[in-house]
Amino acid sequence: MLARRLRSKFPALSCRWQTTASTTAVEPPPAGGHSSSVASSQLFRITRESALRTPGISWQDEESDRNIIGGRETRKMNLYQAVRDALSIALSKDDTAVIFGEDIAFGGVFRCTMGLAEEFGRERVFNTPLTEQGIAGFGIGLASMGHTAIAEIQFADYIYPAFDQLVNEAAKFRYRSGGHFSIGGLTVRTPTMAVGHGGLYHSQSPEGFFMGASGLKVVIPRSPIQCKGLLLSAIRDPNPVIFMEPKILYRSAVEQVPIDDFSLPLSRAEILIPGSDLTLLTWGTPVYHCESALRLLNSPPPSLAPLIPPSLRNAKVELIDLRTILPWDVETVVESVRRTKRLVIVHEAGMTGGVGGEIAAEVGKRAFLRLEAPVRRITGWDVPAGLQFEKFNMPDAVRILDGIMETLSY
Repeated sequence: MLARRLRSKFPALSCRWQTTASTTAVEPPPAGGHSSSVASSQLFRITRESALRTPGISWQDEESDRNIIGGRETRKMNLYQAVRDALSIALSKDDTAVIFGEDIAFGGVFRCTMGLAEEFGRERVFNTPLTEQGIAGFGIGLASMGHTAIAEIQFADYIYPAFDQLVNEAAKFRYRSGGHFSIGGLTVRTPTMAVGHGGLYHSQSPEGFFMGASGLKVVIPRSPIQCKGLLLSAIRDPNPVIFMEPKILYRSAVEQVPIDDFSLPLSRAEILIPGSDLTLLTWGTPVYHCESALRLLNSPPPSLAPLIPPSLRNAKVELIDLRTILPWDVETVVESVRRTKRLVIVHEAGMTGGVGGEIAAEVGKRAFLRLEAPVRRITGWDVPAGLQFEKFNMPDAVRILDGIMETLSY
């Protein structure tokens, strides 16, 4: 849609040959592009008061009835520090908890376990051989013996060798034993999604491959507060959980995070921006691309203003962070779509076989007669992540804006 409008507004763009001179003054884009950075997001809770009032927060310490504002403190953390804080709490409160994976004792590739081996001992925080199938199998065995097993797969791209253990063993363990045995103490952490230069084996988003694995839970947080609360919930959940952490957010996402022990609910989406004209559903890093797209829609820069009809600029778009991918919060999503009558789904993984297809099918079944436009999916392309120009493979703010405009105009 934007491409068509560009050609109609600036016919010279469709010519094969052009000179460097231009008869139409066009504002050059800013050096950083029109999309704001993650660090400037308005979705972060950067004050103590807003952090302590995070929706759904549940205090897990012995003083859970303590006054929220008067008695609790926060600390500025990025996402990897929030992971480390959650792991420290899990180890200190649960004597059966152990953490293991490749290079874990050294702090891990992203420094999420820095200092834990020195603090809690190398019997509880230790390295493993380079074998993802072995890491998952070892975790299943530990959890079956009553331990809290917190495993790390160094990159989500490497989780495929562990697929048999996770899908055929972990997911089915309770069912196979008729409910007599459980490995609910198993949590598998893994960095996921792209950073812009990871290439084939460090940029994948494999959450969709687990959608048919009944018995597993899959969680993807968007921020430090969300990461700490959801990770502690995952560790304590009575089901095995795959916890995928968007790696580009490890350092770019910064919030004030409560230092106390708290949890956030699994399988419950969060409405970040309420709206009435369209539902925009996403998770992980694309949450911030969606936020940028909404900013471009409502207040376009001069160079984009001719391409965005004034009638669409006041659209009220409801932005939802799904958070738990499996099992996902059907009720919140469907209720939103019934109100807004339009749905756009955004995720970094490719379209074919992606999570968005399952969500679109379920929404179509439950809210078909309320829809005023086809469900739109904006995803990564169905190709391997490129060795160059990786960002063109990801759904950026402009592609999301284009999808929103087409859906609103349908």
